[in-house]
Amino acid sequence: MKADGSGQTNLTNNPADDRVPSWSPDGRRIAFTSYRDDGSDEIYVMNADGGRQTRLTNNPADDWGPAWSPDGKRIAFKSNRDGNLEIYVMNTDGSGVTRLTNNPADDGEPSWSPDGRHIAFESYRDGNYEIYVMNTDGSGVTRLTNNPADDRGPAWSLDGRRIAFHSYRDGNWEVYVMNTDGSGQTNLTNNPAVDGATSWSPDGRRIAFHSYRDGNGEIYVMNADGSGQTRLTNNPADDWGPVWSPW
Repeated sequence: MKADGSGQTNLTNNPADDRVPSWSPDGRRIAFTSYRDDGSDEIYVMNADGGRQTRLTNNPADDWGPAWSPDGKRIAFKSNRDGNLEIYVMNTDGSGVTRLTNNPADDGEPSWSPDGRHIAFESYRDGNYEIYVMNTDGSGVTRLTNNPADDRGPAWSLDGRRIAFHSYRDGNWEVYVMNTDGSGQTNLTNNPAVDGATSWSPDGRRIAFHSYRDGNGEIYVMNADGSGQTRLTNNPADDWGPVWSPW
């Protein structure tokens, strides 16, 4: 859809679930997760108009949650192919799959820094979900959040200065933002309903997210300081997981 909620267009049309889209940096392609082929989630890619849908991963385990690197050469994703959820990276044609994390707890939801040098992610390794950051080769893992409630779903701003995430620390899921060193953690949404799944606009001035505040999942947008929260979709079915195009 357009950034004002108009022009909503179905890109995939398959009886299986298609979800978790990720735009290529040039805006020409979209990676996504689908359950369509063999009873497991796999990563696919298609043109931005829905054409040429192509499978990238082929593993009996689940692969999902693709995240395109800023240089357009790699895709990070999470997979349970080695017995638990870990973060992997591959070339955009599906070759060169490499494991980045190696921890008995679940790791997932990778988000690249705009300079391509780091990946933020969520992990359960310290007894609950927290936000971490690592180098793109998997080294230098650093914890950014430290709260007894879950912090999940990091999303790096395109100016490289902030990371949005959602947290249960206030008794329900809210959208937060913090500096990339973990400081300045701030609640942006402040609503009793579930808010989450953030995506920054290319200019860094707005954040798209989903919310259940009107009784079902809908897509909203707000300014980067949490003001101006506006509903974009209006459908009795759930709409969630917004991803802003690079243009």
